[in-house]
Amino acid sequence: MCSRLEGVRLLRTPEDRFADLPDFDFPTHYADLDDPRCGIVRIAYVEAGPPDGPVVLLLHGEPSWSYLYRKLLGVLAAAGLRAIAPDLVGFGRSDKPAEVADHTYARHVEWMRALAFDALDLREVTLLGQDWGGLIGLRMVAENPDRFARVVAANTGLPTGDEEMPASWWAFHDAVQKAPVLDIARFVQSGCRTRLPDEVRAAYDAPFPNEMYKAGPRAMPGLVPVTPDGPGSEDNRRAWAVLSELDIPVLCAFSDGDPITGPMAPVLQRRLPGAAGLDHPTIRGAGHFLQEDAGEELARVVAGFVRGG
Repeated sequence: MCSRLEGVRLLRTPEDRFADLPDFDFPTHYADLDDPRCGIVRIAYVEAGPPDGPVVLLLHGEPSWSYLYRKLLGVLAAAGLRAIAPDLVGFGRSDKPAEVADHTYARHVEWMRALAFDALDLREVTLLGQDWGGLIGLRMVAENPDRFARVVAANTGLPTGDEEMPASWWAFHDAVQKAPVLDIARFVQSGCRTRLPDEVRAAYDAPFPNEMYKAGPRAMPGLVPVTPDGPGSEDNRRAWAVLSELDIPVLCAFSDGDPITGPMAPVLQRRLPGAAGLDHPTIRGAGHFLQEDAGEELARVVAGFVRGG
């Protein structure tokens, strides 16, 4: 299914692609956002827990979708929290702009902002951001600080292009750029310490019936600011300026096995006032996608942080 407005073609993955996903029976919700360039963009999200519980916004990254958070949702709900996991535009059940050029860093920030605050009117939010979930989520915090109560940064960062990206990131960037067929499940598996069962790998492939649907995963590595004057660099510097003065609590819950984002943990702890004095846990035995390798442990960390434990 697709729609077109002002040259932007939106694809929508058929629902039957999501039938019988293992361990992911959470009801799907949708919000229609009025985008001035794309028209109506439908964003999907799942949630678990009491509707009046403290809100935890779980933002995924590249090239995953909300399925990544299936191990956390039940644990957070059992702790009395309202856990909400959206699919970024271009991923999961959300609409997918069909061209790589339709994706920009600023648009992804705006799409998630509009979902969280215009559509859902979330307040006193705890952000859990991993990978691009942090690049987007930390910008949301900097630009809407009154909406957030605390932040959990998990294997993520906020690059400005002023520092060189690690070689492991460039290897991933180049692999995505050069792949004639983008093997989503293989990329997710490469970021995990544990071996993913075939049915789980299939779940990561489910949103993308063919290459036409993969503009989002193809675009994201190219949107990371890698030069001081690149797109997004100045916006992220402004975000750092705000975050460096913001005193909301920030917990860094990084794994011990992520060469891409690992160096960002001490940077965040040093530069963000809200991180001072906190006991920042290291999730051991986990890779880049620590939600897969140690999802329940990460959920307990988040629940304890929200509940003041």
